[in-house]
This record gives sequence, C-alpha cells and structure tokens, in this order.
Amino acid sequence: MDNSVKPTPARLRALPSWVINQAALTANRLTDRVFADMGSRRYNFAMLAALDEFGPSSQADLGRCTGIDRSDVVAAVSELVEQGYLDRSPDPTDGRRNIVTLTPAGKQHLERLDAHLTHAQSHLMRSLSPAEAKTVVELLARVLDEH
Repeated sequence: MDNSVKPTPARLRALPSWVINQAALTANRLTDRVFADMGSRRYNFAMLAALDEFGPSSQADLGRCTGIDRSDVVAAVSELVEQGYLDRSPDPTDGRRNIVTLTPAGKQHLERLDAHLTHAQSHLMRSLSPAEAKTVVELLARVLDEH
C-alpha cells in the first residue's frame, strides 16, 4: 500500500471556498505561532487594533466590530486589563456597561505585535509579488463586504 501524500484533487483546488479555507488555516497557524511567542492571541490583537483605531468602546461594541463572541470578549478584556494593556471602567451614562480603553502599554504591545505580524504576513504571501498580495487582500475584502 502506497503511504505517500497525494496531491490535492483538482476538483477541490477549483473551489474558492476550499482554497480560502485552506489559506485561512495556514494563516491562522502562522499568526497563532507569532502571537504565542509574544504571549498573546489573535483576539488580543483584534481588540487592541479596534480600540487603537476607533477609541474607547463598550465590551459589546468591541465584540461586534471584531467578530468575537461576547463571552470571549469578557475573558479577553479581563486578561488584557490584568496585563495592563486595557483599562475597564463603568460607562458614566449607563452603569450596566463597561467602557474599555487602550492604555499606553497596550499601544506599545500592539505596535510590537504589528511588527511581528507584518513579518508573518510577508512569509504567508512570499510566493506572490507585493502587487499580487495586495490584489488578493482587496479581492477577499470585497468577498467579505458582500456577506
């Protein structure tokens, strides 16, 4: 019996959903390794990036803009507060909500994550020219915008 690895069937490689999923799995493994080496996770990066770009936010809004489940947001925010990367305080207009704010240490951590992630992205797209990599991102963003 031949135990060698077989190439992926052409029928699968022709499916956008299959190719996108395989690329996402590869990208997630790569970014997870980068973030783990820095004591962080994709959720942490997403929340830090959102707070940096949009400013202070409720935990619910933070979850919505990052696509992170509400219960995961609470746990991740708590972790980031403990690490000194975020501040969490009651919303002065609605005591039932918390407002989350990026701290200066959080901004520095985000910048370190960004630098390492940029290198990982280059590694992921190494078989493409910079123009091709930009086109891939633009086309996939259009696919996402439609759904």
